[in-house]
Amino acid sequence: MNRRKFLSYVGCGCCGFILNSCSTAPITERKQLKLVSEQKLNAQAAKIYEKIKSKEKMSKDLKTLNEIKEIGKKMQDSISEYFNRENLNDPTAYFDWEYILIENKKIKNAWCMPGGKIAIYTGILDVTKNTNGLSAVMGHEIAHAVAKHSVERASRSILLQSGTQIFDILSGGKLSQINRTTGMDTVGLLSQLGIMNPFNRKQESEADYLGMIFSSLSGYDIRETSKIWERMKKMNKGKAPPEFMSTHPSAENRIKKINEWKNQILIKYPPIKIS
Repeated sequence: MNRRKFLSYVGCGCCGFILNSCSTAPITERKQLKLVSEQKLNAQAAKIYEKIKSKEKMSKDLKTLNEIKEIGKKMQDSISEYFNRENLNDPTAYFDWEYILIENKKIKNAWCMPGGKIAIYTGILDVTKNTNGLSAVMGHEIAHAVAKHSVERASRSILLQSGTQIFDILSGGKLSQINRTTGMDTVGLLSQLGIMNPFNRKQESEADYLGMIFSSLSGYDIRETSKIWERMKKMNKGKAPPEFMSTHPSAENRIKKINEWKNQILIKYPPIKIS
């Protein structure tokens, strides 16, 4: 049985539950599945964020932290103003925004938890280089939260777990038998490579696109975005895994799409002036 047919059977079996849980991502209008409460996920994220703050070493670089907060505030205001002007529900209406700078030069990363809890690692500053670069990274991470990607991933996991159990029963336990024989979570691996990874790559591309929009609306130069990925590609020295094995698009594909989107976004989403 191929993957699409399998998912369609599972979808039909859960139809009554799922139909009331469908929505669309902001701006892109990509269809989404939401089976998990956003409020509960935000509350859980806030608790985890507090634990991270207590365990990680916070940077004493107040200048950079204040710059991060300034970029964040501009994006907060611009995002809310955009949705207000478009007469759309503001996806950040219930966010409790917060920003931290973690002292760790080895980690070149940043993230935004559900509900607007953001962390920047000092290692990523070697990649961002400047304010526009930092805004590009922050815009991407904020886009994940605005588009409710964590809610979507959690919902997708629930659906996959339920579907796998149903399929194992219908196949007479053949999937469980394969797992016992090989000593591997075969179903989990196939799901990751065949479903979850491509699904996550779609979210990453969406976050790239939305992040550029949010940076542009906030008055930052999005032409720096492709330069960031050029620098990241150079730093990785070709060590990135094949795209089909990764949850992220390859640097080459990322740069190509960013360059394709750039002019359209500059024209369609100019900086918002907030009085």
